[in-house]
Amino acid sequence: MRKPLHPRGQGRVLTLNEIVNLYIRDKRNGAREEMRDFENKRSPSAAIRRAALCLTKDNKRHSHQWRIPRALLEQVEVRLQAVKRNLAKAVDFDALHKLVDEEIRQIKGIGPLIVYDIAHRIGAYYRKAPEYVYLHAGTRIGATVFGIKGDSFDPKILPKEFSCLSPAEIEDCLCIYKDKLYGAKSQRGEPHKILRHMPKRRQKVGGS
Repeated sequence: MRKPLHPRGQGRVLTLNEIVNLYIRDKRNGAREEMRDFENKRSPSAAIRRAALCLTKDNKRHSHQWRIPRALLEQVEVRLQAVKRNLAKAVDFDALHKLVDEEIRQIKGIGPLIVYDIAHRIGAYYRKAPEYVYLHAGTRIGATVFGIKGDSFDPKILPKEFSCLSPAEIEDCLCIYKDKLYGAKSQRGEPHKILRHMPKRRQKVGGS
């Protein structure tokens, strides 16, 4: 088992409650501010462009996607602009996420993390927030602490400490604090029991 990391030199293992509070203190406001920026975009085209090009509100590349070539992201934008009417008609975030996945995952170099991030940003414009927690990259690692596998899951199956976070915030928290979660689990003294899983989604070949 990997040794958990500790924030700011702390020499003890954090509890789940402390990890959640750490996320709320250090990360929540920034994440919500980013989503508000997309909510306030003047048009669907503007929201899709910023989301597809992975730009922050100060026009810098988002840290998750800074290595992806601009030319590739421009391909993503072209495909999503072409289906913006369908994106607007998506009944919920899950439908919007599937549509984004279908349109851009076939592009070489596009994986599940960027699909989720772009769908999340576009979803903010359309006021469609995730109802489930989507797994990819670091979030998938964090979820394995609780025995969770697959592509997404109902947040209600997590320990009660996570109940004050939205599904999108849980996704963020599992990724950012994945190392610390191992120590928190062992501190509780017994494995977490998972009640149910979302059906496993169709997997595609692509990056993380």
